[in-house]
Amino acid sequence: MINTAPTLILKATATGPCAMLGGCWSAARLAEPACWEQVSREVAQCSKSAGCAWDLRALDRLDHTGAQLLWNAWGHQWPGQIQMHPGQRAMLERVARYTTVAPKPPGIRLLTLFLKLGEAIWVVFDHAKGMLRLLGQLLLDVIKLVRAPRRGPWRDVSGNLYHIGATALPITALVGFMIGIVLAYLMSRQLRQFGADTFIVNILGIALIRELGPMLAAILIAGRSGSAITAQIGVMRVTEELDAMRVMGIAKGYRLVLPRAIAIAIAMPLITVWTTAAAMLGGMLAADLVLGVTPAYFFATLPGAVAIGNLWLALGKSVVFGLLIALIGCHYGLRVKPNTESLGQGTTASVVTSITMVLLVDAAFAVIFKNVGL
Repeated sequence: MINTAPTLILKATATGPCAMLGGCWSAARLAEPACWEQVSREVAQCSKSAGCAWDLRALDRLDHTGAQLLWNAWGHQWPGQIQMHPGQRAMLERVARYTTVAPKPPGIRLLTLFLKLGEAIWVVFDHAKGMLRLLGQLLLDVIKLVRAPRRGPWRDVSGNLYHIGATALPITALVGFMIGIVLAYLMSRQLRQFGADTFIVNILGIALIRELGPMLAAILIAGRSGSAITAQIGVMRVTEELDAMRVMGIAKGYRLVLPRAIAIAIAMPLITVWTTAAAMLGGMLAADLVLGVTPAYFFATLPGAVAIGNLWLALGKSVVFGLLIALIGCHYGLRVKPNTESLGQGTTASVVTSITMVLLVDAAFAVIFKNVGL
């Protein structure tokens, strides 16, 4: 089989320039990057020559790749003068018939932006309506539990309390301890310049007890347990367990949402205290090493530096954070469609929404209770 390199020679004739093609213009030869770049460059130069004629009769082989290259260089139209064999003409006509021009990307119009904004607002309202419905059902389930506590899902509450709270203690302690060390080291460099070493107790106490402790615990629980809640309920949707519960007359809110909400509402204040204690321990050790503030002085000064109202505020925020994480996780889990792609998207959306709502609610608490404990 002839497999010579493709060539293109531009000759001057009595009627004007003429591009004479030779060799093998096939996919096997043009697949080489160097050959493709050279031939494409030569064809483009010849196409720019005014009144250039084309002679394809000396070609050894022409397939769809070479024909497409020529047709694109000609601007999707036949040149004024061209000489070729019938088989070559048939190949070029086939390429010309099936070649399409890519449509131009639509420009950004004001109407498109307005429609996208409206769609986003509609999605937000749809999620808000679902969350409000879930919250109302949770309140009704709590009333039902209060009326008949002996028939409550206490075993589910106990299991969720262990998985959400007890198994999260190591990671929350580690993160809290590291944050305390980092915060103490950063503050120590600034306080030492002004001779205010002892105020490290006030800064660590207010920052960790009032804000960072509840925030760290909530973010870790949102990423760890919030995603697990969504994944568990989502898998039940994929495996049609939720449909089976509806057929059997088992209330999803009472058996799925209520136990998780109670468990995380109980666990969050405890995890917050645990995380804050670990962070205070790390900050205390760093303060002792860098500033010479002894643990005895730290423990003696801390009660006077931080009012007890900050602790109650932190515990109250933790309960709210826990309920938000549980409701958001259950909300996205119940909205999962029976396919694995929807399960992954729901889990991701649950974590992002939970962390975002925790930050927004924490900002609201900071504004509303700005005079508490300060």
